[in-house]
Amino acid sequence: MPLRRSCLAALLLVSMTAAAAEAPVKGFPPALPAADLVLQHASIATLDPLQPHVQALAVKDGRIAALGSDQDIAHYIGPHTKVLDLHGAFATPGFIEGHGHLMDTGDALMQLNVGKAPNWDAVVAMVKDAVAKAKPGQWIVGQGWQQSKWNKVPEPNVDGLPLPDSLDAVSPNNPVLLSHTSGHAIYANALALKLAGITRDTPDPAGGTIVRDAKGDAIGMLRDTAGDPVFAAYSRHLDSLPPQQLAARREQSLKLAMQNEVSKGITGFVDMGEDFKTVDWMKQQADKGFPLRLYVNIGVVDPASVDRSLARYRIIGYAGDHFTVRSVGEDVSDGALGTHSAWFLKPYDDAPGMTGKNVTSMDALEKIARIAARDGFQVSIHAIGDRANREVLDMYQRIFAEYPAAHELRWRIEHAQHLAPSDIPRFAGLGVIASMQSIHACSDAPYVVQHLGRQRAEEGAYVWQSLIRIGAIVLDGSDTPVEDTNPIAGFYCAVTRDNGHGQRFFPAQSKTREQALRSYTWNNAYALFEDHQLGSLSPGKLADMVVFSGNLLTMPTEQILRTRVLYTVVGGKVVYQRKGADAWRSGQLFAPMPEFDHVN
Repeated sequence: MPLRRSCLAALLLVSMTAAAAEAPVKGFPPALPAADLVLQHASIATLDPLQPHVQALAVKDGRIAALGSDQDIAHYIGPHTKVLDLHGAFATPGFIEGHGHLMDTGDALMQLNVGKAPNWDAVVAMVKDAVAKAKPGQWIVGQGWQQSKWNKVPEPNVDGLPLPDSLDAVSPNNPVLLSHTSGHAIYANALALKLAGITRDTPDPAGGTIVRDAKGDAIGMLRDTAGDPVFAAYSRHLDSLPPQQLAARREQSLKLAMQNEVSKGITGFVDMGEDFKTVDWMKQQADKGFPLRLYVNIGVVDPASVDRSLARYRIIGYAGDHFTVRSVGEDVSDGALGTHSAWFLKPYDDAPGMTGKNVTSMDALEKIARIAARDGFQVSIHAIGDRANREVLDMYQRIFAEYPAAHELRWRIEHAQHLAPSDIPRFAGLGVIASMQSIHACSDAPYVVQHLGRQRAEEGAYVWQSLIRIGAIVLDGSDTPVEDTNPIAGFYCAVTRDNGHGQRFFPAQSKTREQALRSYTWNNAYALFEDHQLGSLSPGKLADMVVFSGNLLTMPTEQILRTRVLYTVVGGKVVYQRKGADAWRSGQLFAPMPEFDHVN
């Protein structure tokens, strides 16, 4: 009997175990939470070393929930999950505009784009058409011209710049302000000069130059700070507008700029220099919702105002991680190469009497940087010429010696375009970030050797690879509206250094494709202290992504400029979808796309 009972008990236990195996226990294994968004059938470059390339990913509550194969991520699809079947399209971490001017970009979208004009005569024709549509006294404002790229030199001229007669003739009753593409010079007509109070007897200001003809009269070209009185006159005009009109104009500028950015795959934007009043206004606008993440630099050249106000303007992660202020910049140490105002150790080859300008005194810049170190702020200073870069590096080194904690604040030099060879290792040695814009090398290439000579150009011009090899962090961006913010053009220039005429500008300095992608994503996130939650697609990080029509890492070089943004995703929300993207996803083909000319 005991043996019989033991056998029956054993049979009963086996039976119960088999039944349990056939009938799953409620809640085990636990069901995966349904995602808000799933990308599948994609080629995803994550920049996460644990999973560098995956087919699919899931997003929950604005963050990456999981990465893996299509089969893996299918378990996250629920009845309310938005699914993007990308049919092999290429997805990456969201591109961050590492150096731009947001409000200037919006304003530029509402102004004359004289950068499209092939020569001075065409610029004058554009102004003439605008005057015909304007009321007397109304300002005509444009931007984007670059005399080095005109297909003919205006005659007569001063330093390749036109005399004012033709412009004045078509705009006698309308002040005209045309900004150079670099942002470091303007051309103003006679009426604008009059409103600004600039006459034959006006001396050159500190940090600026009034270009004059042989008789000593101002021709209208004003370099750097010399243009400030014209901008002041234009500001007085804007201030005279009805407040509602002015407010609407400002909001429209911000809206246009942000729409422009997300349409080009930009998920984060570093705004290089706004005054305290504008920062207050932007914070109010952030409460209404931004489609991208905005990182604003305080841009004030008055040390006293910085000393009074900087500490209380520290803002991190406001409006759901869409608005941050923790940096001071872009305070300018010099001008630009195209206007012969970048500050060099030796004279320009094609202008032997010129070495450029120290625009904002180094004394003022050092006072601001010391205040920033005291208050725990990052510093971002514009330096293009080799003298400007050396002066800023020397100043940073002095401050780091006195404030060792400033080493951890990830201070930057904006542009860092032309370096003395001995200063290149100092970026890594001091931990200074080189905030560079690849597109500038392609745009400037036609005249760099002319301005600097071959040896200086080869040894120190846009030396991304030299900086990367010694361990410096190199960023990318566009300096919009100086250049189109389109990161595809910047990526193409980074890997080819193609000057747009079939020539490659010292190609040994080209980035690899992985380096170019990293410069626009993880490196920019690091420079913003956001590498813990942006810059790569990893579980737990914010779901900022961009989807491209082609694989930037593998496609033939000649096809890169034909790549288009299909989707821009910020915090798991699709903030931009290209017209026709759904058709592309369904396997239908876009019509052939026109070539994109990256050289403005």
